[in-house]
Amino acid sequence: MTLDILPLADAALDISRWQFALTTIYHFLFVPLTIGLAYTLAIMQTFWLRSGDEQWLRLTRFFGKLFLINFAIGVATGLVQEFQFGMNWSEYSRFVGDVFGAPLAMEGLMAFFLESTFIGLWVFGWNRLKPGFHLATIWLVAIGTTLSAYFILAANAWMQDPVGYELVNGKAQMTNIFAVLFNETALLAFFHTMAAAAVTAGFFVLGVSAFHMRRGQDVQAFGRSARLAAAIVVPATVLVMLIGDDFMRNMVNRQPMKVAAAEALYDTETKAGLSLFAVAPLEANPGETTVNVKIPYLLSVLATNSFDGEVIGINQLQAQYEQKYGPGDYVPPVGVVYWGFRGMVYIGGLLMVIALWAGYLAWKGKITTNRTFQKVAIWSIPLPFLANTAGWIYTEVGRQPWVVQGLQRTADGVTTAVPVWQMGAALGTFIAIYGILIIVEFWLLKRYAQRLPDPVRDEAERSEPVPAMSY
Repeated sequence: MTLDILPLADAALDISRWQFALTTIYHFLFVPLTIGLAYTLAIMQTFWLRSGDEQWLRLTRFFGKLFLINFAIGVATGLVQEFQFGMNWSEYSRFVGDVFGAPLAMEGLMAFFLESTFIGLWVFGWNRLKPGFHLATIWLVAIGTTLSAYFILAANAWMQDPVGYELVNGKAQMTNIFAVLFNETALLAFFHTMAAAAVTAGFFVLGVSAFHMRRGQDVQAFGRSARLAAAIVVPATVLVMLIGDDFMRNMVNRQPMKVAAAEALYDTETKAGLSLFAVAPLEANPGETTVNVKIPYLLSVLATNSFDGEVIGINQLQAQYEQKYGPGDYVPPVGVVYWGFRGMVYIGGLLMVIALWAGYLAWKGKITTNRTFQKVAIWSIPLPFLANTAGWIYTEVGRQPWVVQGLQRTADGVTTAVPVWQMGAALGTFIAIYGILIIVEFWLLKRYAQRLPDPVRDEAERSEPVPAMSY
């Protein structure tokens, strides 16, 4: 359909949803890598400070350049994203601003200022700060990225599971900040995201290291970074799966429609099987599947910890929601949710296999010589980004038609004050600018990732020699 035959309200909603979806997905490409690389750099620099081995220093500065490129573009896209709450989603902001704004304000005041301040000290303090204090700055950057992620995820978790509020004069007002910040949904989302960030950064470091090892370039140094990456991705991939298992049971209780849509489960079942592959008509809510290959009992086990546990289906939940909230379609786009969930899980499973392979080779001392693995590691760099994107799509689309679960529908949150043509122009502008930024990001990362660590060049970049190591 074209905008000229759509009602204006529907056009504004569609444009606003597309713009927020695109900017959110785009921004989230940078977030996990930034968080994970910050800790990886802190570990590398700690190894250098404790051992005095110049290889760890070269690796820190080498991957530090890649971190800074990613951090800069991530910050720019994140700041722009938050303006949309006022521009495109003003009705949402009016309704929940008292609750939703609190963790975002904490993120800006407590987390973003912390990481932005100390990242400057880390970048410019190599030859001005004592190594012990300089090391502390990168650890504080890592802590800042963690706090930033936590507050943002707490705000998003409130949209999935609204708690700690009451409705006053038709608006949500906070009654318990601790319930908002520390509810189970927020904690699970945080730990799941942090584990995914470790996977993303670990595979990035592993792939870049493999690129140089495969070409015989500074093999000893990149062998160290590859072994460090292997030590990160092995436990991280396992943690992602374990936390995701708990997260699913959380959603069974709080967002059962999302779980039912993720499994294309239209009618309530006991002893429910986990769907491996389903085929259905292409409509958003097809009503049934024509092919559905399942593992018997597994969905009941994952959802209820019981082989004969009951999992409520889409049709039954739709009837319940109509009784509770009134007439309407409360089913999210089943195909998008179903395949978003499978993209996350299947790619995550593949990453676990590659991680275990890396761990085995590192343990056997063969990670620098196995050329087959090195080729796989290079091509595996995009996989965590794809898994993260699929998981984000599943999380957000699975909540539809709600912008705040059970409180406000997405259609009621969009702004009505901005003309549709301005929204369309903004969407086109965002697509153009972000398209340019992703090309610049990829080009810069590729260029600097392919450059070898150069002690002479690094030394020339300093205004004075690195001081003797002391605390």
